[in-house]
Order: sequence, then C-alpha cells, then structure tokens
Amino acid sequence: MAVDIAVKTKGEIVVLHAIYVPAVYNPGVGGEVSLAADPVFLSNTEEDAKKWFEKMKQEVKSPGVETRLEIVYGDILSVITSAIETTKTDLVVMGTSGTSGLREIFIGSNTEKVVRHSSVPVLTVHTASRIDSMKKILLPSTLMLDQTDFMNKVKELQKFLHATLYVLFINTPDHFVQDSEAQRGFEKFVKHYNIKNCIFLFKNYQDEEKGIMDVARNEEPGLIVMATHARKGLAHLFNRSITENLVNHIRYPVWTYGMKKSH
Repeated sequence: MAVDIAVKTKGEIVVLHAIYVPAVYNPGVGGEVSLAADPVFLSNTEEDAKKWFEKMKQEVKSPGVETRLEIVYGDILSVITSAIETTKTDLVVMGTSGTSGLREIFIGSNTEKVVRHSSVPVLTVHTASRIDSMKKILLPSTLMLDQTDFMNKVKELQKFLHATLYVLFINTPDHFVQDSEAQRGFEKFVKHYNIKNCIFLFKNYQDEEKGIMDVARNEEPGLIVMATHARKGLAHLFNRSITENLVNHIRYPVWTYGMKKSH
C-alpha cells in the first residue's frame, strides 16, 4: 500500500523500525538514564532489522521509489509521533491485526494508539489492497457543518483516488430523525462543502458502530474515511471511540484524521 501511494505521488517511504529497550536510572553516575541492554545485543538486533528490510524490499518491488530504513529505540507510539515531526511525514501507513476483549480495552492495538495521537492522517490496512481498487469511499457522517478542515482533506483524497463518496448517516433511537430531515441535512452538507460525485446512504440501526460495520459489509467500499477526536485517559476508556473500534475490527482500509479542537 505504501509503495502504491508513493509511486502515484512521487513520494518517499520511510520504513520505521522501533526497538523497545527499557531505560534505567543510575543514581551512581550522576543520575544518568541509559538503555538497559547489552551493546552486542543491540548491534545484532539492528543488523537483523537491516537484513529484514532488504528482504522486504526484494519482495515488495518499488521501482523508482526512494525507500529508507530508520531504526529508533523506544516504544512504538513515542517513536512514531516523534518521527512524524522529524521526517515531515504526510501520511502514516500501518498494518493491523486488531485486538479484542480486555486487551483491547486496557492496552489497545499499537495502530489504534497511533490513530488516537497522530497529528497527520493514518491509513490502516488489514489485508493486501491496492489504491486503484479504492473507487468507492465510505464516509460515516453526522452531517455537521463544522468539519471544514476534515472535509477538505476528504475531498483531496477523493480527487486523488478518482472515487465516488458514499456519505453514510446512521439513524439511531437516541438521535432519531425523519427521512426527509436527513435528506435536507445531506443536501445542506453537500452544498456547504461543495462535494461532487457523492451518494447518500440513510440507515436505521441501534448504534452507529454496528450500522457502519453492516453497511461496509454490504457496500464493499475500497476505503472508509473517518475523523477521530483523540480521547485520552479515562475519557478514552469510558467513551470508546467508534473510529478506533473500527480500526480494530473492520477488514477494509481505514483512513483517519485527527479533528482539531475548535475554540
């Protein structure tokens, strides 16, 4: 997927490999913090990573695409968020196998954490896919008119992929609206953001997440695009983000964008 995008955009791929080594505090040498691992072990680990990288390049052909490896010590989240700034990253592409049960609630997948904290869009991929198959984009939406930055990015993505945008509104008992009201909301939404080549999907479900999952299975989109509000801490624990849940559970590629706080 990353190669596919880089070929079309004439972009560069930075393959980031994080090696987690716990840091230790040593009060006996001036309170210095050092890596708690043998230097020989670290050297061998880096050499193994370089070998894996060369093997990966052979298996994933990338003609004309500049691809380089960066090996960084630290936990995955901090390494990625730091690299986004230092490499001036435009897009993070991550594979994910998802998580479930208590592990999902208290730990979460590494990809989910990046989705929650990333300052740039994140594209999560469960299975092999190509961008030329992404001609149908599913956009679950509340049809609100205060998402200009997000919608501009979605329109750029739609243009890049030459795709049709399927705007999905899930009607739930807690936030029930009449069909005619939803249709008017969609028309205002399209006019406000000047959206072209789009189709409206209005579906009734008990909750948004199940609705999005079912519609995705029926419509078979090439890509799902969603915003995330980056909940953290206890707020994240008790108000599970629908976007993050979908990243864990759905098999279609998901493009996420962190919503900026409005003031």
